[in-house]
Amino acid sequence: MVLDALIQIKNEVDPSLTFRRSCREGICGSCAMNIDGDNGLACLTKIKKDQAGPMMITPLPHMFVMKDLVVDMTNFYAQYKSVEPWLKRKDSPPVPGKKIPHSKKDRAKLDDMYECFLCAYCSTSCPSYWWYPELYLGPAALLHAHRWITDSRDQYTKERLEAVCNEFKLYRCHTILNCTAACPKGLNPGKEIMSIKSLQLQKPFM
Repeated sequence: MVLDALIQIKNEVDPSLTFRRSCREGICGSCAMNIDGDNGLACLTKIKKDQAGPMMITPLPHMFVMKDLVVDMTNFYAQYKSVEPWLKRKDSPPVPGKKIPHSKKDRAKLDDMYECFLCAYCSTSCPSYWWYPELYLGPAALLHAHRWITDSRDQYTKERLEAVCNEFKLYRCHTILNCTAACPKGLNPGKEIMSIKSLQLQKPFM
């Protein structure tokens, strides 16, 4: 894998080489970088046996580079935090101290959203994010926003929709769907963004 080669370079050639990595199993998303022009996880990207010439490995595109392959994720995480990605309730739990139940059907609605591990592939593949990185929330943050908008246990649906209903926060998405093509987990942020836009048109939420 590309990550094995990077570790070998760091151990044997240049100990100053800097990159993020953790699980080495495609679970954490730490080793996100651009490999031969495509965003990918270094721990899951194979070096081809018939590789013709050197591989081009660069940091995630359109992000401030801190050193070598490490980019500054401050703005990305701030956008994620801005959608308040946690359960919000107006009422107390039905049974104090116990979990708030929801049906299997409602739980299934969260599939293909909660699996996102914030690798930033989708956002750094998005032209709108390149142009407006501090204004447009980006595919990852909006996917998580929709995850909580959809959660049947959450009681702030209206407020969450109003918070993202903005010319830049939401509507900079032009459905190019680079985000969906880039996701290493096979998720579809573009679809979730379209779902938010559809919900904005439904009067019960406005």
